[in-house]
Amino acid sequence: MKFTTIFFDLDDTLYPPHVGLWSAIKERMNDYMRERLRIPEADIPRLREKYYMQYGTTTRGLQAHHDIDTQDFLAYVHDLPLKDYLSPNPLLRSTIALLPTRNVIFTNADIPHAQRVLAALELSDLFQNIVDVNAVAPYCKPMPESFEIAMRLAGETNPARCVMIDDLNRTTRAAREAGMFSILYNNTCAADDANACFTNWSQLINILEAQ
Repeated sequence: MKFTTIFFDLDDTLYPPHVGLWSAIKERMNDYMRERLRIPEADIPRLREKYYMQYGTTTRGLQAHHDIDTQDFLAYVHDLPLKDYLSPNPLLRSTIALLPTRNVIFTNADIPHAQRVLAALELSDLFQNIVDVNAVAPYCKPMPESFEIAMRLAGETNPARCVMIDDLNRTTRAAREAGMFSILYNNTCAADDANACFTNWSQLINILEAQ
């Protein structure tokens, strides 16, 4: 295998979207904007979409326009009972355990949330590092600068030796443009979205070894 580092997205990638955790996190974001920032409820969907498109994440948009306490916001939105949503996936664990690569979480969430998710999924021992939204500040995925910082933190200098696995096509597209081999964890994959796509973790090693 020619790759030496694989960056894994966290939410809706290491667990399937249908479990509902990410939807619950988004509801917590809405609650924060309404209760803590006093933003009218009717304005919240429009603002979240605007911030997501303009800044990459709701977090970055709120930082830019509402001067939030970032750590308070992240702690609030991730304050959920993960055991109600997540359970270990033996296939996922065995697949990652077989990889001869440095495996790194690269998430637009923060380290405490990533650590809790990995613990709930029983994957904590399989990742060498977590690159979170604080580590790449003031950037975030899919900004090109975020990939540069993530590589540096992982000890990589050549993007061609790196893989990015994510459930969002705008992230895999950006990773591909940054020179990484990008894999979309999704049912649909347009030609320019990623280098490859899959829906079952059993497919991952074959995809990597075929390059």
